[in-house]
Amino acid sequence: MLKINRENLRNSNETPWLILDLVMLGILFFNLAWLIFDALYATDFVYGLLGTYFPAFLESYDVVHNNFLLVDLIFIAIFFTEFCFRWVVAIVRKEHLRWYFFPFLHWYDLIGLIPTGATRLFRFLRIFSILHRLHKFRIIDLNQTAIFRFFAFYYDVFVEELSDRIVVKVLSDAQKDISAGSPLLDDITHQVLLPRRPVITQWMAGVINHLGHSLSSDAHGEVIREHVRKSVGKAVRSNAQVSTLHYLPVIGKTIENTLEESVTDIVTMSLVNLLSDLDADRIDHFISVGMHDYTPAADALDKEVLSVVNECLELIKAHVAQQRWKSHLMEKETTVPTAKPNMDEGINKEMR
Repeated sequence: MLKINRENLRNSNETPWLILDLVMLGILFFNLAWLIFDALYATDFVYGLLGTYFPAFLESYDVVHNNFLLVDLIFIAIFFTEFCFRWVVAIVRKEHLRWYFFPFLHWYDLIGLIPTGATRLFRFLRIFSILHRLHKFRIIDLNQTAIFRFFAFYYDVFVEELSDRIVVKVLSDAQKDISAGSPLLDDITHQVLLPRRPVITQWMAGVINHLGHSLSSDAHGEVIREHVRKSVGKAVRSNAQVSTLHYLPVIGKTIENTLEESVTDIVTMSLVNLLSDLDADRIDHFISVGMHDYTPAADALDKEVLSVVNECLELIKAHVAQQRWKSHLMEKETTVPTAKPNMDEGINKEMR
């Protein structure tokens, strides 16, 4: 049941338009009912039925039926007057970018004015136009109606089923192209990565410089320095030449500890300087010279990457193919209250 939101109606200043819409809706229903009756009147069954039970009405209505086009022109004049009035109001309010947009946006009203059997059906669309206008100003809420929820659910089902099949078809074609030896990696390298090489090298230099500054910081680099200290200490202690220093009396252990700390500081500062001084030009030079002879075709990396892409597409297809509308429908069915079994259980307990 549609409920009119009176507060929104007052705030929108659409009361005159609501009255006009209700009047036009009543005229429209009356006109459509008359059209249906006149179409049935032309059939032999209804004509014979009326001749049997209402001969006087049959005799008087024959004149109306034979000149029904003139009667319909009265309704057409009313609808056309209302259409022109709304057009003028739309121009005054500047509802559209151009003044002549209104008849194109309300084409169904113009087609419905044509007095033929097929075009008269477009007058039904005026009902949805009026309801949409009221819904737009939140005077009524179509979302709360059972009819709207019914059609909205099955519309979503139709769109989901159609879009899922299209997406799965597109992904399957992409997989066939990849399996047929499509030069995907080369295209990605030359058309995607290579034009963005300056940006990528600049980003890499920024990240590496940030790591160098973090390593030199007392607050953030302590974990790395402690790891370097342990690694250097382990390497120094395992060295055969350095391990002989502890045989020296008195100063052997001191020399070993001093050497371990010195090497730790040297290694740490070397890492800090290396990371801090590395810029985008040096990274670009390393990629150009150091990796010049390296090609992905030399190993199985390209096959592995294509396998990863193919598996990802399979997962996407499986996810897209899931019929989520069924899950939604099952959730709605499981939320139905089951009060009757609980009542029966209480009665059984009382009987016991």
